[in-house]
Amino acid sequence: MIAIARRPIGPATLRRITTLENVTKVTVADGGAVRFSAATLNLLAVDPAEFRPWAPKAVAAEPEVWNALARGEFIAESKTAGRYMLKLGGEYPAGTGSRLRVAASAPFGLPGVDGLVTKEVGRGLGLIPGVAVLVHTPAGKAAVVSPRIKRLLGRGAQIVVIGAKRTVRPPVPVARPSATRPVAVGRPGSSLVGRPASFLDLYKISAGVCPGLSWTVLAAIGQVESGHGRNNGPSSAGALGPMQFMPATWKAYGVDGDGDGKADIWSAYDAVPSAARYLCANGAGLGGAKLRSAVYRYNHSWDYVNKVLGIADAYAHAYS
Repeated sequence: MIAIARRPIGPATLRRITTLENVTKVTVADGGAVRFSAATLNLLAVDPAEFRPWAPKAVAAEPEVWNALARGEFIAESKTAGRYMLKLGGEYPAGTGSRLRVAASAPFGLPGVDGLVTKEVGRGLGLIPGVAVLVHTPAGKAAVVSPRIKRLLGRGAQIVVIGAKRTVRPPVPVARPSATRPVAVGRPGSSLVGRPASFLDLYKISAGVCPGLSWTVLAAIGQVESGHGRNNGPSSAGALGPMQFMPATWKAYGVDGDGDGKADIWSAYDAVPSAARYLCANGAGLGGAKLRSAVYRYNHSWDYVNKVLGIADAYAHAYS
């Protein structure tokens, strides 16, 4: 299990956790949220040698992952790399004036953790020292131990039992640049894009709904509106789904993107090509002032337009 406290865990508390019945192994990590590129990620800062035995066997057996971490590079959780389209080998601003290179991605299986850095790098990023503790227990004992740890850590502590049954989104494979496939267009009002393996491919394919529209604009809107499906609303205004459509707009422009027979505002496979359709209806494929106007129609704010097109520009440079 992983336990996150509201403040650094002191030596006395750590000793008490270590001596709890059914606790067999404990290690402490630094942690916190960091603005990384266009997203806010939850990071753990660890000692690679101490943390490696906690990783899944297949990951622990990959020396390049641990060598890269030891070099001060960023190791992304696989789902996060796919969701935010992090390019392996790419360097991204990390919110403190520094830049981090995404050296690898791996499925660490730590819910809520988007990536790893070393403790030295974590200090430079301003992560909170000693705020997270990883606790190993025998099989079936986590449910007994977790409330005891929560009491020791105090009010506001969060405990996540790794491997417990829970509802999760399907994993998103690591996004890698790939060629855009043509979009199959069915009956009027239906844009079929299938079920691409990553958000990156979904944006690229969906852009074909609107000739002249760059996939980077769809990706930027997806980032701003929901963090690529991480926060699907409803918003305070009543917008829904990964592309944050108002129900009335969805009624007019929503399409069945994956061919399952329904246009689902909550499905990225339907929402992304629908966004391309809506932008196209407002002239986005013509570029220039027409594109700016179309993005403005999507969300009536020129600050929003500037933000979206700035992020789109960043994606274009990252994948050029």
